[in-house]
Amino acid sequence: MRAPISVIIPTLNAQDSLPSLLSSLYEGVAIGVICEVIVSDGGSLDETCKIADQSGATVVKGPASRGGQVARASTKAQGDWLLILHADCILPKGWGDKLPSFLANRQKAFFFKLGFNSSHLMARVTEGWANLRSIFLGLPYGDQGLLISRHQLTSIGGYPDQPLMEDVAIALKLKRHLRMLPVTILTSAKAYEKNGWLLRGTRNLILLFRYLSGASAEELRKSYYNQN
Repeated sequence: MRAPISVIIPTLNAQDSLPSLLSSLYEGVAIGVICEVIVSDGGSLDETCKIADQSGATVVKGPASRGGQVARASTKAQGDWLLILHADCILPKGWGDKLPSFLANRQKAFFFKLGFNSSHLMARVTEGWANLRSIFLGLPYGDQGLLISRHQLTSIGGYPDQPLMEDVAIALKLKRHLRMLPVTILTSAKAYEKNGWLLRGTRNLILLFRYLSGASAEELRKSYYNQN
């Protein structure tokens, strides 16, 4: 019987973070949960694709746009379920044992509880807010991962092909069907530590409000990258 999950990782110059994520996925392969890992690259100039290839992952290449990269990979995936992860995230030991019981319900989609790889007090505040937002507003971000059945993804028209806020776009489509998994995913705090926890969090919140108010993903992408 084929393992149920295809892992999809959109990447762009992710050589520093990708090895740790790939290592954390090995247990899923070992216990028969993961059937394949697909790294969907957006034109990396570093060793990202080489690392992915050497790990045994399938590498899909195309234009840089995280939503588009995930959409491309989803058409290649063989699993009945897709697990979409950012390259700077790590899954904890034992995560694979907790997922199979959720795979019986193809009408639901799932995300992880968020944690940061930082001991800073603001890391606890930020992850606390993010988890409350995810539960009560139904808006998990992409760094919390997304576990979704192929059936469910097809029913909502596929993964949104847009350069920013693709995670919010799909969350809005799935809102009533999203549930938090009892697993904490650890994500990089690098961007917050570089820009400042409060400033970075405020910028993210403003981007969310602008998107929900009707701003286009392309317009927000320009603002986002001008600030980073």
